[in-house]
Amino acid sequence: MTPSAGEAASDLRDVVIGPLDLAARVDEALAVQAQAFGLSDEEVAVRRHIVVRHMASPGARALGATLGGGRLVGFVYGMPNDRAQWWSTVVEPYLRRTGNDEWLDDSFIITELHVLPAYQHRRIGRRLITTLTDEVTQPRSILSAVDTESPARALYRKLGYHDLARRVMFPSAPCPYAVMGAPLPLRR
Repeated sequence: MTPSAGEAASDLRDVVIGPLDLAARVDEALAVQAQAFGLSDEEVAVRRHIVVRHMASPGARALGATLGGGRLVGFVYGMPNDRAQWWSTVVEPYLRRTGNDEWLDDSFIITELHVLPAYQHRRIGRRLITTLTDEVTQPRSILSAVDTESPARALYRKLGYHDLARRVMFPSAPCPYAVMGAPLPLRR
């Protein structure tokens, strides 16, 4: 059941940002992502294995935004970037063309950040990403986002992310992405 805007607003005082055992709660997290990002059941099935594999990577971290009863309404996860990982191999030529491939070194990548639609625009995503990046040792963060002027891209810019490469095409993605980077700590 999706809460109304009024119910979501009253629940905000109950939203807790904290560590998330993402491997154990992967299905719940992917249900959030499916609603927030519009994923099909087939896309969720593919991503499930990816998330579990990512969480086994050294330095991988996840945070959840939960209600008092433990219901997950948002999550973020990431890991230290590794040039040998699939994402890096795809974005590296685009970053090299713009003179920004050094961003792949000594960076923490935000792999996913999603908040249920009824809970968006309430600073939950901001709290998730800033809390996660405040805990890492890397001096900068990188991420990819759909290359449109969206609320997500606006949030990232407010936090200090800027475009490193645009019109990045991932295999099987229907639209281009932008790769963005920011020095840490993120702006408040």
